[in-house]
Amino acid sequence: MTAPFRFPRFFVTSPSPCPYLPGRQERKVFTELTGPHATELNDALSRIGFRRSQGVAYRPSCAGCTACVSVRVVTAEFHLNATQRKLMKRHADLEVNACRAWATDEQYRLLRHYLAARHPGGGMAGMDEDDYADMIEHSPVNSLIVEYREPSVDGRRGRLVAACLTDRQADGLSMIYSFFVTDDETRTSLGNFIIIDHIMRARDAGLPYVYLGYWVKGSARMAYKTRYRPIEILGPAGWRRLADTDLEPLVHA
Repeated sequence: MTAPFRFPRFFVTSPSPCPYLPGRQERKVFTELTGPHATELNDALSRIGFRRSQGVAYRPSCAGCTACVSVRVVTAEFHLNATQRKLMKRHADLEVNACRAWATDEQYRLLRHYLAARHPGGGMAGMDEDDYADMIEHSPVNSLIVEYREPSVDGRRGRLVAACLTDRQADGLSMIYSFFVTDDETRTSLGNFIIIDHIMRARDAGLPYVYLGYWVKGSARMAYKTRYRPIEILGPAGWRRLADTDLEPLVHA
């Protein structure tokens, strides 16, 4: 007889400035992922729009705003377009390895480079080595880190150019956080390459979805997530396919 499942307790954060839409406030509802059923709870919550951050599952709960929308790629029906085929060919030499979720100095140096270039004033800008190790290693669910390296030479591992912390869920892969080199003209669009690699990895494993987190309509920073079709968005009636009309600008009276 299995132990009874304990219904989680949920909490709400105080409002703070929205990082995606100027002039708005964000608020999150969250719960802890602890105990023997953390994996099952995380899987269930991800299907209703929650994301994991270390030992917490959260989702937006903003007063008067529903701009943040959960999105997931349907892996079995995904096909590369011409631009994506060129991208995959450009980085075809990279050696990809799914590793145990263990933090290394090399990963941390790459993360610092990425944050300084792309998110210098973001919430992770002050992350030190211990914080990074906590993010990677202290996962209550089935997590791994996927490393992308240039070709090995004389038995020595090639340069680490990208990495992604990923959760393997019952119905797909959830991309928690990715980072990569940003100042190498031969290694452009690595973020897009990582997403496509995860889609193919999930499809090969028989997993139907890759969860990309939140798409924010009207935020240029989030527009890239709609390039991977077919993609589903989570609305009040459940998951549905993203239509071209969903991308049309909002019209204000």
